[in-house]
Amino acid sequence: MVKSKPKILAAPITVIVGHDLNFAGELPKLMPHAAEMMQKYFAPPDVAGATAMRNGTLQGAYLIVAARALGLDCGPMSGFDNVGVDKAFFAGTRIKSNFICSIGHGDPASVFPRNPRLSFEEAGRWA
Repeated sequence: MVKSKPKILAAPITVIVGHDLNFAGELPKLMPHAAEMMQKYFAPPDVAGATAMRNGTLQGAYLIVAARALGLDCGPMSGFDNVGVDKAFFAGTRIKSNFICSIGHGDPASVFPRNPRLSFEEAGRWA
């Protein structure tokens, strides 16, 4: 993260994308018709943790897609001190950081061009 720190500090906004390990506590409000059953399903920490991480990652991806649709540059990053970020921003909660993303208009001289992508045939298959 040390190499990225100047870019992070120069960005108009940097978002911490995280996930709440206690998301099932919100199910009575969000899913009243099946909250009790789903809370039992998500009670094991491994199930709750994997689900929270997966869904938090998807929400972060939606944020990036929306920001890029508005013409903004996005710099998603991992490899930072998650423990330090969690201590600074989420102490006393069950929220864990996943990745960070700087959003704004990047300096054209330092914005990376799009890397090559795998074709569907190289990356996927029909079952």
